[in-house]
Amino acid sequence: MTARDADLVAAFQASSDACPIPEAVAIIGERWTCLIIRASLLGLCHFEEFQACLGIARNILSDRLGRLVTAGILARTPDPEDGRRVIYALTERGEALVPVFVAMRQWALDAGLGKPGQPTLADRRHRQPVEGVAIVAHDGRSLAIDDLMWLGPDGEELMTPGASRASRAVAA
Repeated sequence: MTARDADLVAAFQASSDACPIPEAVAIIGERWTCLIIRASLLGLCHFEEFQACLGIARNILSDRLGRLVTAGILARTPDPEDGRRVIYALTERGEALVPVFVAMRQWALDAGLGKPGQPTLADRRHRQPVEGVAIVAHDGRSLAIDDLMWLGPDGEELMTPGASRASRAVAA
């Protein structure tokens, strides 16, 4: 390992402690939790609906709904039409996950996953499919992996994501 490689590894390890991805995965990364959020994005809001549509055990569903409420992803309120029922609705924080789920769905479809006949997410006004989620620069340009770099808190370049792909291609 070169001195530069050692510096990059040290910088990466130091920045890993501040990375929010592990915390996000701890909240939304579990299978049932993702499926509950997806169901909420599709409009389900009652315990019985989640349970019937997902085929999830009641105890697991209760646990995951509680975690999502605690995390501020879902809000739990009494159903005004039936006081015995509860409505689980996405909060602003939960609605902010829409691009995450659209990107995951886009990735899965591009990878050939899923089954034919899937519903299409569309713009309500024009009833046209939404464009794919993209990484966009400050000036509006769509960016590919080769256009990206990781900067440290001091603005120093730490790593370039496309570099590992390029070095694998050269080695092959």
